[in-house]
Amino acid sequence: MKIKVYLEPSDEGGYTVIVPSLPGCISEGETKEEAIKNIKEAIELYLEPVEDDLLSISNAEELELAI
Repeated sequence: MKIKVYLEPSDEGGYTVIVPSLPGCISEGETKEEAIKNIKEAIELYLEPVEDDLLSISNAEELELAI
């Protein structure tokens, strides 16, 4: 999977990374490498299904969509 991210220098030093396609998915790091490592982890956590949410939808029909 490829996801576009934006890496920008922070005013306080280091870097901030945002993922426009995943609202609220933001991370930072002292170096570019650290910021990229941190945003990869944030993306994985963002996309990870939450088991409690899935179990509470008893009447729902599960579908897979290609976008």
